[in-house]
Amino acid sequence: MTVRLSRRDTLLFTGAFAAAGAIPGLSAPAIAAPLRSSDIDAMLKARVDAAEVPGVVAMAATKDAVIYQGAFGTRAIGTKVLGAPAAMSLDTVFSIASMTKLLTSVAAMQLVERGKLTLDEPAARIDPTLESPQVLDGFDAKGIPQLRTSRKPITLRHLLTHTSGFSYQLWDANVLRYGKAARGNPALPRTPLMFDPDTRWAYGGSLDRVGRLVEIVSGQTLDRYVLDNITGPLGMHDTAYAITDKQRARQASLHVRKPDGTLAAQPLVKQAELKEFSGGGGIKSTAPDYLTLLQAILNGGGLPGKRILRLQTVEQMSTNQIGDIDAGILKTTNPALSNDVDFFPGVRLRWGLADMINTDPVPRGRAAGSQTWAGLYNTYYWIDPASRIAGVIMMQILPFADRRALDVYRQFERGIYRSTKPA
Repeated sequence: MTVRLSRRDTLLFTGAFAAAGAIPGLSAPAIAAPLRSSDIDAMLKARVDAAEVPGVVAMAATKDAVIYQGAFGTRAIGTKVLGAPAAMSLDTVFSIASMTKLLTSVAAMQLVERGKLTLDEPAARIDPTLESPQVLDGFDAKGIPQLRTSRKPITLRHLLTHTSGFSYQLWDANVLRYGKAARGNPALPRTPLMFDPDTRWAYGGSLDRVGRLVEIVSGQTLDRYVLDNITGPLGMHDTAYAITDKQRARQASLHVRKPDGTLAAQPLVKQAELKEFSGGGGIKSTAPDYLTLLQAILNGGGLPGKRILRLQTVEQMSTNQIGDIDAGILKTTNPALSNDVDFFPGVRLRWGLADMINTDPVPRGRAAGSQTWAGLYNTYYWIDPASRIAGVIMMQILPFADRRALDVYRQFERGIYRSTKPA
């Protein structure tokens, strides 16, 4: 199903309001030029019909308008509503997992703009739990962890760029081994660093610590801060840690890839009332909502009448912040949850203050300097400032980096760039 946007719908989906005043440097959203999208439609539909993915919602935009949107397949295999499959729709709600990190990064940089956070002072000045972190220096002959005090304090910059030393067990065998060795020993820290800050890149729980910094200096819970300062101003009304019953009725189920390649839908579990909020995951959203955020960043920090970041801040966030340190390649410790991850083989990858940056162009796709990241359940986005295109694609599948889901993502991206080239 592909839907063409009227001007009214374009304004709605981008979070721009006709009555709002313009932001300096931003023009009002325009009606998208016709996009040669039949090939994209056919590809997405074919992948769903072949049961390679249960359902998918995909959207793309320029800085001015939505240029593609499509919803195909079902929200849950085997589930029916009024006798028919529960069809995917543009307003389907997805668990976006680590795509939460972009919102947390935006929140932190807003507070940097306001002088409440700084990038390079020790973060322990705000959160004492980050004081004198312990670094895993290996294991002795008996397998006992060897720890020492970090040679550098952790800063907000380290946390935002995943050079803090925190690493996820899912993609780090040393974290897994440490956890087993430290189990039942209260004398050992629960989450030591895997290396000294600013010496390596490792994907981990850094943004959870950023979320806590946001809460401390703002005096708000993270969910409230995000609502008041990001999702509310942008009109992202389907993006939240806790969703309503009406939103839950639109939620897609998680599907697990079985050894034979087929997919099995998992039952939706009603979420318990949240008292703590993770900066690294936990938010639910829709493709139109998330594209609104991407479009605001593509526009240099805002939409007509709604600015969430300064242009200079967006430029800083989208610039490589880790020098020659390699980023973005992950080796799984649990194939049921994630495959090995290398989204762009042969392409140099770095990290900004929010997401991964490809320093080389991707063949038939995004330009060099584009930003991207993903969520555990195979949701993905990219922002391409050079081409002035942003895109988002949402599925609900485990394991992460599912080969079939990634192929759908790549074909979608290539279709967008092919369709936007002059005839």
